Amino acid sequence: MARAIADIERDIRALSPDERRQLLRALISDLDAPPDKNVEKAWLAEVQRRYRDLVEGTVATVPGHLVFKRLRSRLGG
Repeated sequence: MARAIADIERDIRALSPDERRQLLRALISDLDAPPDKNVEKAWLAEVQRRYRDLVEGTVATVPGHLVFKRLRSRLGG
């Protein structure tokens, strides 16, 4: 018979912080999708495309201080 969630939670809270971190990592790993074998290749292609766009001037850049100013404005800060 399955244990009640409350019992499992109580047992988890009794673990040390390191044990809870280890358990959390294992659970998150179980929930993650299997690694995509092509992800590195896809990221490399994306980075190269973005770099090419910058070099060729096909995208407009925004100075960092303006980016943060806009973010603060949007966040009400």
